[in-house]
Amino acid sequence: MHRTKTCGELRAGDVGETVRLCGWVESYRDHGKGLLFVDLRDRYGKTQIVFKVDEESSYSGDAHDLRKEDVIGVTGVVRDRGVDGEGKSLTNPKLATGEIEVVAQDLTVFNKSQPPPFEPNQAELPNEELRLKYRFLDLRRTKLQENMRIRHQLAKITRDYFNDLDFLEIETPMLGRSTPEGARDYLVPSRVHEGSFYALPQSPQIYKQILMVAGYDRYYQIARCFRDEDLRADRQPEFTQIDLEMAFVERDDIFRIIDGLVAAFVKEIQGKEMTTPLPRFSHREVMEVYGSDKPDLRYGMKLVDISGLVADSDFGVFKNTISGGGRVRGLNAKGAADKYSRKNIDELTAFVGDYGARGLAFFRVKEGALDSPIAKFLSAEKHAAIIEAMGAENGDLLFFVADKDKVSSPALAALRSRLGKELELFDPTEINAAWVIDFPLVMWNEDENRWDAEHHPFCSVVEEDIPKLTEDPAMVRAQSYDLIVNGYEAASGSIRIHDPAVQQTIFDLLNISPEQAESRFGFLLEALRYGAPPHGGIALGLDRWVMMFTGDDNIRDVIAFPKTQKASDLLSGAPAEVDDHQLRDLHIKLNLPPAPPK
Repeated sequence: MHRTKTCGELRAGDVGETVRLCGWVESYRDHGKGLLFVDLRDRYGKTQIVFKVDEESSYSGDAHDLRKEDVIGVTGVVRDRGVDGEGKSLTNPKLATGEIEVVAQDLTVFNKSQPPPFEPNQAELPNEELRLKYRFLDLRRTKLQENMRIRHQLAKITRDYFNDLDFLEIETPMLGRSTPEGARDYLVPSRVHEGSFYALPQSPQIYKQILMVAGYDRYYQIARCFRDEDLRADRQPEFTQIDLEMAFVERDDIFRIIDGLVAAFVKEIQGKEMTTPLPRFSHREVMEVYGSDKPDLRYGMKLVDISGLVADSDFGVFKNTISGGGRVRGLNAKGAADKYSRKNIDELTAFVGDYGARGLAFFRVKEGALDSPIAKFLSAEKHAAIIEAMGAENGDLLFFVADKDKVSSPALAALRSRLGKELELFDPTEINAAWVIDFPLVMWNEDENRWDAEHHPFCSVVEEDIPKLTEDPAMVRAQSYDLIVNGYEAASGSIRIHDPAVQQTIFDLLNISPEQAESRFGFLLEALRYGAPPHGGIALGLDRWVMMFTGDDNIRDVIAFPKTQKASDLLSGAPAEVDDHQLRDLHIKLNLPPAPPK
């Protein structure tokens, strides 16, 4: 055997045992007089190895040639670290193996490493591009190895949980038909069918609905999905969903199942109990109170509408915005009056400007009154009324945005999120989950002068809202729902339409003709005509759940081999050009712009 123990396994109870360890050289310290210390690392931990070159050693001094990231095997005897010359313990409390060390008797060098471009566990990490290019080194980092362990644990909890509830894990195709809804598809040309393309799945949506029609009433899958869309810190072109669908269920059945899964996650990973059922909020409520349909509920700082208090004020921005159909809404940063200078507030003003806000009004609360350059435009009575409405006290800092909701909501939501982090208003280890329900069924597309589906065109309608489909579509609520966790959309789903006639009504509303519907979704519509049960489902973003449990804010740190923000794989060099004969086999001819002159 190459090894008998791992580098994170040995404890005081192993003293006196002869062991064989293998791993990578984390550090190397030469104390002179033939005394060498090496920290040997594998994914389980680190163990200190002592090389003492004397007549009892059998490794012939090879240890002098060791360098960082060399791969070695060591046979030796476990001993207590003991005390130094002054009687002080040499135990390292920072290491799980810190009570012991291994005195080497034999050394095998499996592979010498070239000088690495960076050391995996160095204090200051290099830039992300370098780490992604040398991902095999980056993945040796203790933090990333812990992230991968938690990712594995979440997947295992998921499978154990659903298997116990009699779900079947069923794989759906990677090569399917393009159904142009939502993000752009990744297309795969067919060699056999000239001029035709497969599409990589944005989700298993249609296939899992067909499984319900086929009688598989409880399905789940840890599914790979692909979307060709603009990237950001919490989004990747290929990602992983915990996907499920159930037949003969209502919305509450889905909630009960997912509540249990979330509680299992928290229990198994954090050792904490989560109270269920999880809270529920309407879409309209969270948009009004937080300006976002995925607010972070670990802290308060709710939005307050003061339009009725300032509509007749002498401050023109407030007055004119309200008369023009807008509102004045704001939030209270408790105790922050002295934490933000005018320069800081100018930075926040520019920040909300990125969301379309034309300004950011602010007031410090001092001696029971409002203090700011615009406070003079408000009477003493207005000061008192605003302070009361905002629940403010001396030392608080109030911020307001005056505009239409489509501007003020995202601007204030982003400001709330930033202030929450800067003021450290929440416990970063807390998992706070809640449901957002009753989303609008449709949203108006001004560019194309038509209704678009808020989620997707297969969402069922809240029954009492069915008459509004023709009267007032904007007020129709879908039986769709999101699970929000710590400011992220952690899951999304809906009860599906199982009646072909109702489905066509929705297509009519979305201006999708019967011919277009058959072209895009024909095989699903055909399945619905052959005895479709009531069904619904949901998908959880596995990558985001790992982010939340690891405390990371970059999704690339919880995926083994991620893409950059330009969807490139720096490790392998993908995407890359291919040979002409490969293109000919696929009946493809490139029409590239001419290369710029040299």
